[in-house]
Amino acid sequence: MQMEELFRVALGLESPWRVERVQFTEEAQRLELWLDFPAGSRFACPECGKRLCGAYDTTERTWRHLNFFQHATLLHARLPRVDCPEHGVKTVAVPWARPNVGFTLLMEAYILLLIQSGMTPRQVARAIGEHDTRIWRLVHHYVDKARERADFSEVRTVGVDETSRARGHDYISVFLDLLGPEQGRVLFACEGKDADAIYRFAGDFIAHRGAIERVREVCSDMSRAYIKGVAEHLPQAALTFDRFHIMKLVNEAVDSVRREEAAERPELKGTRYLWLKNTENFTATQEIQFEQVKRLKCRTQRAWFLKTVLQEIYRSGTREDGPRLLKAWCAWATRSRLPPMVEVSRMFRRHWAGVVRWFESRISNGMLEAFNGLIQAAKRRARGFRSTANLVAMVYLLFGKLDLRTPAPAR
Repeated sequence: MQMEELFRVALGLESPWRVERVQFTEEAQRLELWLDFPAGSRFACPECGKRLCGAYDTTERTWRHLNFFQHATLLHARLPRVDCPEHGVKTVAVPWARPNVGFTLLMEAYILLLIQSGMTPRQVARAIGEHDTRIWRLVHHYVDKARERADFSEVRTVGVDETSRARGHDYISVFLDLLGPEQGRVLFACEGKDADAIYRFAGDFIAHRGAIERVREVCSDMSRAYIKGVAEHLPQAALTFDRFHIMKLVNEAVDSVRREEAAERPELKGTRYLWLKNTENFTATQEIQFEQVKRLKCRTQRAWFLKTVLQEIYRSGTREDGPRLLKAWCAWATRSRLPPMVEVSRMFRRHWAGVVRWFESRISNGMLEAFNGLIQAAKRRARGFRSTANLVAMVYLLFGKLDLRTPAPAR
């Protein structure tokens, strides 16, 4: 009985539970433990926890436990039901696992640790020899429970951006706390990138003790849907258009000029990244190449120069002179006779309040852009997350700063 006692202590079992039998099967590389309780044992009612009742009947159950070295470990037990005079027949809660779950609490904590360390549920499933559906159920449970405890009462500044779930137009919207005590925390994620996403965020925000009227700043791209949604559902918030998104649009305009001009000037072919990359990030070879293409005196060079001036305005423009410098830039871009740059200038004028708001708020979605890259990397490792709900759960798990509170086995 020394081995059974050793495993009882290791599992933290207390009366009336004991380890009845231990069996190791070398061929199957499996360790199995049978847990039981003496006849006449009494258990607390799982509803009230007060009444001690005798076992009404039992059901055989099995749980997956932490591996013993490389060997899968299973716990078997007769799970008793008690007949409480007040609450009727109820299944007893065991100290080593949650009700109706096939993993022990220690196994669940280990699985969550692996996922938070960078493994995908599919990779974890392969590593422990389980189907990934069981892993996803565990992830959803702990994420949902942790989000119930989330408190957004101190959030005042929100960023929103979309990320793709799959190829095509399958997106989720992700909302981030930009400046609060939990800066960089994902507040909410949902399917779609329309005005309804803002509506759903507002409802979830209120449900987590957030006050809509206290949200004073929102940062987003120039999506009409986001603009409409913020105006309708976050009426007290000033909208700042993300400068990373703005510079992305300007880069696209520069590349559009280059592509059109390359049809008549073949020397511009293969130079795309020279015009889009910041010069301070050039390699030695790229510096030499760029000095050569700059001598071409082409339309692409003019578009690139407009881009660099705009970058400098964002870099050094103050609250007082930023709008004035940007207005001058728009006039210059309009006179450039470069249609893509002219269109950028018109777009700035159409959304002027949100564009110049940046010089006041100085907020951006740079952190969301970084998260987007990490989400896409995780998605590639997992070869897709199969459903939008799974992707949303992973976003919360990785970036939600959740208090998971994985319960320790009872003693």
